[in-house]
Amino acid sequence: QGRLVESGGSVVQAGGSLRLSCAASGGTFSSYTMGWFRQTPEKEREYVGCISRLSDNTYYLDSVKGRFTISRDAAKNTVYLQMNSLKPEDTAVYYCAASTRPAAISTRAAAYVYWGQGTQITVSS
Repeated sequence: QGRLVESGGSVVQAGGSLRLSCAASGGTFSSYTMGWFRQTPEKEREYVGCISRLSDNTYYLDSVKGRFTISRDAAKNTVYLQMNSLKPEDTAVYYCAASTRPAAISTRAAAYVYWGQGTQITVSS
């Protein structure tokens, strides 16, 4: 049974940076597209971005392009979300997820089969 565990959530001031980690275990996650989503009580779960299984392609939500970077370390079975220039509207619970589909078409939550428990990011103004 695959398992994903996020860490790194915190409270940060606007303009600051955070790096989230997602540790995978119990499955061959090196063969999965890995994605990040976020959710607030007011909105549905929103796609943030994803990285292909070989790390040769990344895709991002337009509002985070140039600020967020997704990477993965196959040896550690870990995926990262580096977030810079954070804004109050980035406040949300962030989830990592694993998809069996190619990264280019893994922009919807329905494409993902494994999910982490989420980690809270709060950006204060």
